[in-house]
Amino acid sequence: MTDPHVASHEQEVEGRPSSGLLSRINAPVARLGMYLSVTGLLVIVTIVFYQVFGRYVLNSSPTWTENLALVLILYVTLIGAAVGVRDAGHIGMDSLLVMLPDHLREKIEIVIHVLVAVFGIAMAYNGWILGASVGTVKIPNLGLPEVIRYVPLIASGILIVSFSIEHIIALLRGEGVVPSWN
Repeated sequence: MTDPHVASHEQEVEGRPSSGLLSRINAPVARLGMYLSVTGLLVIVTIVFYQVFGRYVLNSSPTWTENLALVLILYVTLIGAAVGVRDAGHIGMDSLLVMLPDHLREKIEIVIHVLVAVFGIAMAYNGWILGASVGTVKIPNLGLPEVIRYVPLIASGILIVSFSIEHIIALLRGEGVVPSWN
């Protein structure tokens, strides 16, 4: 048995998808982010497999694999988290929201998206500050600048802000954001 509030909200999202410019831009960006995250995860698995193979079979562990895997984990998790914000895949307290009247629930959802956008701004800003502070340092065994560790933090913060704004606009229009995997 489904809750009538949940059922009506799901029908509203499916019946009136967001059609604004930001949704037309964000949908392919989020889809690309998903594809890149999945590809990055496969690359991480390959790198770790190569490291284990080198250590136990070849008796010569590659020195660069661990650092590269750690850098890729940052990209996979942070870009994946941003896509999760757009697709509403993050942890939420929907069970409390569905008990509220529609007009109150929509206001609280807008406040939630504003707070998530503020968090995204903080991520991007602090990622920029941290990246600038280590701009000349090199990652051992990779020779790449340390700043590449902070690029996904900045990118994820910007994406989270954009995706939150998209949700706010959709809520104000009485529309729903269609997940990028649809």
